[in-house]
Amino acid sequence: MDASLLILTDFFQAANKALDYATNLAGPLGARLVLLHVRRDSLLDPEALTGSISNLSQEAIRLALNSVASSLPVPVVAEVGHGRVADAVADAISRHHPLLVVLGRPDYSDTPDELVQTTSLDLLRTAPYPMLVVPHGVGSTAPPRRVLLAIDGGSFSLGEHAGTVRHLLAALGAGITVFHVVPETGPDELPPLVLDSVMRTGLVLDLPPAQCRTVVSEQPAAGILRAAQPADYDLVVLIARRRSFMGNLFHRSVTAQVMLESKLPVLVLPAQ
Repeated sequence: MDASLLILTDFFQAANKALDYATNLAGPLGARLVLLHVRRDSLLDPEALTGSISNLSQEAIRLALNSVASSLPVPVVAEVGHGRVADAVADAISRHHPLLVVLGRPDYSDTPDELVQTTSLDLLRTAPYPMLVVPHGVGSTAPPRRVLLAIDGGSFSLGEHAGTVRHLLAALGAGITVFHVVPETGPDELPPLVLDSVMRTGLVLDLPPAQCRTVVSEQPAAGILRAAQPADYDLVVLIARRRSFMGNLFHRSVTAQVMLESKLPVLVLPAQ
C-alpha cells in the first residue's frame, strides 16, 4: 500500500495551514494525501445541540473537497466521514494505514484552559496514533530540519509505529536534539541512560549524530515550551505514554499542555 498522510479538514484557517504543512511533507515522504472531512450528523455528538458545529450540506462539502484537491501538487484522495470525529478517523486509519494523522490547531487564546476541548486530545484518548498538530500561527510550513525530541528519561517502545517514524525522520534528513527536563539542578550533560532510551528505539539511525540538551524546570511542559522556539527548532516530538492521554485529567498532562500552547508543530508518538 502506498504511503499516505491523513489530513482532517473543516476548510477553515487552521485546517488549511495543516494541509499546507502536510503537502510539503508528502514530497520527501513519497506519500499521497487522504483528505478527510467529517460531517458531524450523529445525534450522539456532544456538540450537536450547542450550535458549535458547522454542518455543510453534502453538495457544499463535495464542491469544497474537489476544489481543495484539484489545487494540490501531490496525489489526493478525498473522503467524507460521518458522526463522531474519532470514529471517522479510526475508520480511515483502518483502511489507509497512514504514516501520520495531521490536523490544525485553532486559536484558543481567548478560551479558558478548562473549557478547551480539542479534536487532537479526543483522538489521542480514543484512537492513539502518531499525530502531527500544526498550530494556526506557525510561521513556516516547510518540512522541518531542526527537531526537538523531548523525552522523560524512561525506556519506551513505539511498537508498530517505530519503522514509520524512522522513515519520516530519515526522509527529512532532520537534525535531532534529544531534550530532557530535570526537576532540580542536575548534570550539564544528558544522563547516559536517558540517551540510551532513544538509541534503543532506532529513531536516530541513519541521521546525523543527535545533539543533547538538559534543562532544569519544576514544570516539564514549561521547560519544553521555553526551549521550543521557532528561532531554534522547526518541530517538537513528544513520546506520549498511555497515562498521559487517558483519564479525566488529560488536559493537565505535559503532552496536552505542549500540544495546546506550542508555537511549533508537535508530533505526538504514542508509546507502547
